[in-house]
Amino acid sequence: MHTDRRCDTGSVLDLLADPYARKILTAANEEPMTAKALSEACDASLPTVYRRVATLDDHGLLEEETVVDPDGSHRSIYRTTVESVRATFDGDELTVAVDTRDELADNFADLWSDLRGGD
Repeated sequence: MHTDRRCDTGSVLDLLADPYARKILTAANEEPMTAKALSEACDASLPTVYRRVATLDDHGLLEEETVVDPDGSHRSIYRTTVESVRATFDGDELTVAVDTRDELADNFADLWSDLRGGD
């Protein structure tokens, strides 16, 4: 069964209206990137990238992962989690739903299991 995440409509729409947030989501969608790489790809200062990354993470649109390099040093990389964002009207209410990659993978696994007759 597919469940989407309902979000605070105003916050998500405001965030997606921000050009830096959109650039970060687009860049991190291609491949996971460090803040420095996002800064270069988005032509934004590191403080701007860190602020947007924190806000995107708070809204579940981006995730941070710590990777360990062969020399033992640690660094954070960021990856877009969004597969789609849908805005719908239900009567007099506007609702925003965000589908993440994890949800879609879970849905595919559930569908595959159902097609095979379950466990």
